[in-house]
Amino acid sequence: MVDKLFQPAVADEVPWAESLTAYDDEHFTTYLKLIDACADNASEKEMAQAILGIDAVQEPARAQRAVRSHLARAHWLVVAGYKELFSGQKA
Repeated sequence: MVDKLFQPAVADEVPWAESLTAYDDEHFTTYLKLIDACADNASEKEMAQAILGIDAVQEPARAQRAVRSHLARAHWLVVAGYKELFSGQKA
């Protein structure tokens, strides 16, 4: 179960930009957890519940949208956004 006291609020859809954002800074650990869960073949429902704290049974559309949005951003970080992390330049 996700401890809401220590987790930043999760948006249904990640605010998108072509550079790192404050949201990315706040949710970097979330992105890493999602990448790890994918590597372990977790389902979207499992990721929604365990990582994002969204009940996929009660809110299936929201859970799916949030997981896919956060996974897309995690993918962007892996293929493009990491360059900003290592350059020391952030927007």
